[in-house]
Amino acid sequence: MVVLTELFSGSPSSSSTHDHNHNHNQDYRYDVFLSFRGADTRNRFTDHLYNALVDADINTFLDDEEIETGEPLKRELESAIKSSRASIIVLSKNYAFSTWCLDELVSILEQKRNFNQVVIPVFYDVEPTNVRKQQSSFGEAMAKHRQRMEAETNAEKRCQWGQKMELWKRALTQVADLKGKDAKDRIWWNHAQTTHHCLDR
Repeated sequence: MVVLTELFSGSPSSSSTHDHNHNHNQDYRYDVFLSFRGADTRNRFTDHLYNALVDADINTFLDDEEIETGEPLKRELESAIKSSRASIIVLSKNYAFSTWCLDELVSILEQKRNFNQVVIPVFYDVEPTNVRKQQSSFGEAMAKHRQRMEAETNAEKRCQWGQKMELWKRALTQVADLKGKDAKDRIWWNHAQTTHHCLDR
């Protein structure tokens, strides 16, 4: 168990010890990047979690805009992910219906793989096995993306969709295998305990 105040000791701009890539010679701008599907958790769990982190003096990035399905990930979100020490991914029933969320997930796991970014999945009314195996709503979401791919008449774009889908499926499997939290755990609602229980190694 890692205490957030220990993990994030010093200012959010403390430099990383991983200097094998130019990305980690830069200062961190955020302690935590929050990835979530707004339609599912905004104004409820995500806002409670965000406020708990902020109350604990943890510099947290939360994007307050929704993006249409199929739109590319905004450049500032890519930058925020790369500039964060850790990411918390709130996996909800409609998370995988958003290509934007899936692209965030891929980017976050790249940071974990390449730079050891701390990544914590939070399962919000979903079972990890359904995320891992793309079943239930996650299976429905991938089927919808597959239909869109098959309906694409441009061969190059159809190929790009296929490549993206492989990345998304792999990312969902990987994130479900990480040590995570159930959103119903009272830990998340107790601001006084947030600094002690948010992150596991």
